[in-house]
Amino acid sequence: MKSTAIAHAIQGLVKYHGLKDKKLRLPYHDSISVCVGRLTTTATVEFDNKFERDIARINGAQANENEAARILAVINPLRKFAKTKINYRLDSQNSLREGKGLGFSAAAFAAISLATATALDLNLPPERLSEFARLGAGSASRSLVGGFSIWYTMRKGRSYARQLASEKQIRLAMGIIPISSDIKTDRAHDESVSSPFFKARLSEVRVTLPRMLHAIESANIDQICKLAEIESLSLHAVTMTGKDELILMSPETIRIIRRVVTLRQQHVPVWYSLDTGPSVYINTYPEHLEEVCKDIETNVGTKVLRSEVGGAARLLNEHLY
Repeated sequence: MKSTAIAHAIQGLVKYHGLKDKKLRLPYHDSISVCVGRLTTTATVEFDNKFERDIARINGAQANENEAARILAVINPLRKFAKTKINYRLDSQNSLREGKGLGFSAAAFAAISLATATALDLNLPPERLSEFARLGAGSASRSLVGGFSIWYTMRKGRSYARQLASEKQIRLAMGIIPISSDIKTDRAHDESVSSPFFKARLSEVRVTLPRMLHAIESANIDQICKLAEIESLSLHAVTMTGKDELILMSPETIRIIRRVVTLRQQHVPVWYSLDTGPSVYINTYPEHLEEVCKDIETNVGTKVLRSEVGGAARLLNEHLY
């Protein structure tokens, strides 16, 4: 009863912010993201009576109390579904250890969910399994189904994700600049709802969602990237205007944003995107990616990772232990 899965981190396109139900991790609105091919989490999960207790290790270190609780929020419902109480061992590893706001929690819980379900011999379709992944991190639902995907906050009594387009259907290219931060994502979620502009953001998202859906359906990369950039500013606006005036951007974030805007003024098709952290995604076409990344590296002085769109979570034959 041992299985290993890999899943991709996500870049939010229509980004969710704030939770109306923290236990069930239900947001205030639907959200859309794209999986990042370069960034992954691999998880090995084993169930065996030889384990006297549950064991969880993340990037080589024992899971802390909060991390262990979030893992159990996913594994316990799957154990219950499988009608077993057998203990588990989990090892997970991220492909990148630096940077905040890159969607690695989504990758982690997507990989954990698929590995757990497989180890327990549960044959669940992706949309159904995404409901379990969501309990660890909301965006994990989208990471699980892969490509460009939407997470429905509630549809016919269910909160799940569905793929809108595969990694092969839309040729979006991404540059990634990891920037570290000590601010936890859940704190940013708490901050957003206290902003006087949060209700205005909810109204804005209701307009943005159908526009993004249409852009993805028509494979309109320009429109996808433009909307994601505007969404980034909206997301950070409600965070900065919350009760604690939480600023997630760093000076390096601002330098990158300004350089991207300069490149666009020079007629290079490139846009920036931020999630709940200072790290930056740079979105463009494959034929412009190298030009853009080299420019950022030269003029901002920071390393840029190159990436394509990532697919759905999948099983691996080799285990982490």
